[in-house]
Amino acid sequence: MALEVNGLPSEKDKIMNISVVILTFNSEKSIVATLESAFRISNDIHIVDSFSTDKTLEIARRYNTNIVQHEFENYGSQRNWAIDNLSLKYDWQLHLDADERISSGLVEELNAHKTSFPINIAGYYIPRLVYFLGRPIRHGGMFPIWHMRLFRNGAGRCENRCYDQHFYVIGETSRLTQPMIDDHRMSLSEWIARHNRWADAEVDELMVPGKDGNIAGQIQGNPVEKKRALRGLYYRLPLFVRPFLLFLYRYVFRLGFLDGGEGLIFFVLQTFWFRFLIDAKLFERRLLKIE
Repeated sequence: MALEVNGLPSEKDKIMNISVVILTFNSEKSIVATLESAFRISNDIHIVDSFSTDKTLEIARRYNTNIVQHEFENYGSQRNWAIDNLSLKYDWQLHLDADERISSGLVEELNAHKTSFPINIAGYYIPRLVYFLGRPIRHGGMFPIWHMRLFRNGAGRCENRCYDQHFYVIGETSRLTQPMIDDHRMSLSEWIARHNRWADAEVDELMVPGKDGNIAGQIQGNPVEKKRALRGLYYRLPLFVRPFLLFLYRYVFRLGFLDGGEGLIFFVLQTFWFRFLIDAKLFERRLLKIE
């Protein structure tokens, strides 16, 4: 609860103009770091949980958070449900996953901005830095990867896609310089299981692309539009050949090998195995469709 003087908000409460929304599901390994970083920039933290069965909610209840539960359909639907239904205290909202945390540099940058958000800006792209097996993956084109995660209330939505959903805003955008940390603390077995599910989702999207609010690819556009355009070019390459080319591009030409043994595992799994699995599932789906 904010301290008040003569019934008026304290000076600290006046500048706390960012609400934080965190999606969780069985996130006991990472939720503490996420919450600890979130409370460094806000006192209005909302958790949207998809009926966790581990200690996620037990941990979250130790903090002064608003916890709601909502059945999970996909990330886009869950994020938009949060936008539409949460009673946010402040004018700006920052969206995180339960394995993402705000770096110390980003905490300082956000706290500096909170007193003087430009009136003409509707949202900010934030660079994401992936940690894999405890190591930051800084090469191979993996940093910075830009995500729209901070925007004014009423300005932002999330794409209605089966996989690789991004937020978008109506209005001018800018970029912050310091990263949020995407810390993959799950075991490799869980990582592979999740990516197997995401491969199915990507195939669903490729077979029947969503139409509601999708961001169109533009090479000269914003960071997400550029990424979407490059993804489109990738899918024009021959089936089964493109995962090899992507691995070669990221690991060799974009210097992914500089990220050591952890980087080798990451790039083999992320840019070869995962993409090859998507191609294999596409091949299978097309065979079944023909039959």
